[in-house]
Amino acid sequence: MTQSVAIIGAGYAGLACAVELARRRVPVTLFERSHTLGGRARVVAKDGWRVDNGQHILLGAYTELMRLLRLTGGSPKELAHLPLTLHTPRHLHLQAARIPAPFHLAIGLLRASGLSWGDRLAMVRLMRVLKKRRFRVDSDQSVDALLRETRQTPNLVRLVWEPLCVAALNTPIAEASAQIFANVLRDSLAAGAAASELLIPRVDLSELFPVPAARFLAVRRGKLRTGTPIEGIHRVAGGFRLEGDPAPKQVYAQVVLATAPHHAGVLLASVGDCDRLAAMIGALPSEPITTVYLALGNTVHLPFPMIGLAQGPAQWAFDRGQLGGPTGLLACVISAHGPYESLSREDLLLAVHAQLEQELGRRLPAPEWSQIITEKRATFACRPGLMRPGAQTPVPGLWLAGDYLDSDYPATLESAVRSGVATAKRVLRRMASANA
Repeated sequence: MTQSVAIIGAGYAGLACAVELARRRVPVTLFERSHTLGGRARVVAKDGWRVDNGQHILLGAYTELMRLLRLTGGSPKELAHLPLTLHTPRHLHLQAARIPAPFHLAIGLLRASGLSWGDRLAMVRLMRVLKKRRFRVDSDQSVDALLRETRQTPNLVRLVWEPLCVAALNTPIAEASAQIFANVLRDSLAAGAAASELLIPRVDLSELFPVPAARFLAVRRGKLRTGTPIEGIHRVAGGFRLEGDPAPKQVYAQVVLATAPHHAGVLLASVGDCDRLAAMIGALPSEPITTVYLALGNTVHLPFPMIGLAQGPAQWAFDRGQLGGPTGLLACVISAHGPYESLSREDLLLAVHAQLEQELGRRLPAPEWSQIITEKRATFACRPGLMRPGAQTPVPGLWLAGDYLDSDYPATLESAVRSGVATAKRVLRRMASANA
């Protein structure tokens, strides 16, 4: 196969697509506007600190990402493998036992603190209802409606279901898709013990997969063009030329558009015949994610690498010192839209610092360093009945890849990687057809 392929966007979806094509000896050129790989899952360097633009929890069910990590030479030591642990100080502690499924969760539920027997029975009831329905629910149903239908207790909703929903779907339970949430539960809590493990990166998100993927491409003569914005895609005889390509006369047989959805519209418009698709992508609602970093010094440790926060504005806190980072560096995550967005940077830092003091029940030192990173359009809002596009476009040889495409999952690293791999298979099938 000698037909070259261009991939625009070096996030996890674009890199996964490039790796799959390169391992089949397809000539690949990967373009990235930024000088940093990873897209919306990347490292940010400032003031001598290297931090991620957001915290990503992987699950053992992330089989495709794990496969690509092994393929590209990633080390298992770069991920902390933890049993499913939901710990909210002074409110909840639930940890799966290290035994085979389904007993790992059953024992964990029996041993949990902070849950009444009514809470425990309600959790079992929800899982039984979903299993009986084979994890299929009304496509127009919200997570909140599903929880009310299955008589979940207010305490369980507040401490377990709502935090899990916001973490997985980045959408409040009143607006979140019950079907997508059921899919997440099916492939994590209701699957094998390993599938529900928490895999938390010990390295930054650019080092986790993008850097090994770039090395994999280089060895296979793939070309990586960082700091190269592509401003247009133009159809020519034999394929496509890219506006902004350092090799302006290069013709690509196929092009994969693996940018964030809000960057896709202009490029689709430049090709032509994609107005309806561009409008569909442009209409996708989005949700932000804000990460508040606080460097609090060597005396500060969380009881677990990841804990829940009950009082707001932040919903989760990560102890980066327990995950290969500097001791005392905490990352506090605020998912989805909320009142916190009206606060100034200084007021938000103070609010999160005060929240940590209140929930940990101790005074904390003033931050030695702090940083707030907000991805305003971090994910699409995972609402019931949302129409998501597929990989195919109206233009033959032009494809999409990304975590926002139609799938069983919300916008996660796994859905991005699966999309990239699936699109690579489409590219290969088209090549095989052309060469037949």
